[in-house]
Amino acid sequence: MATTTATITISSTDLLTDELSLSTSATLTGHNNSTGLTQAAGLSRKKLASGHAEYTLFDGSDYTATKAHKLYLKNTSTTADESFKITINTEEVGLLYAGDWAFFPWSAHDSDNDIKIDPSATDMVLEYMLFTDE
Repeated sequence: MATTTATITISSTDLLTDELSLSTSATLTGHNNSTGLTQAAGLSRKKLASGHAEYTLFDGSDYTATKAHKLYLKNTSTTADESFKITINTEEVGLLYAGDWAFFPWSAHDSDNDIKIDPSATDMVLEYMLFTDE
């Protein structure tokens, strides 16, 4: 069984009056069990030729609702005003600005839960990987 651990560290010396230092980690587990996730789709990069053209990154109907899915996304741009709009179904999750990344669980079960991305500029590159137990 594969063991995958996700770790995040957030630190700042000038955000608050005191220094900020947070760190946590978790072993990614499958649905209804304590064993690790066994599959991954990626690590891949997707270059989108045109800005403001929504693209389906993951089709919800391709995955099982009762399985665990964790998604990593990263905007590889270094241009400050370039972002990816991330939507699930028709709900905007947020914007990934240049250098930003996200890691979150995804409940896939039908085409209504597609992961879609919409770049703000031409030729932007998104790095992504899906961890799953199916």
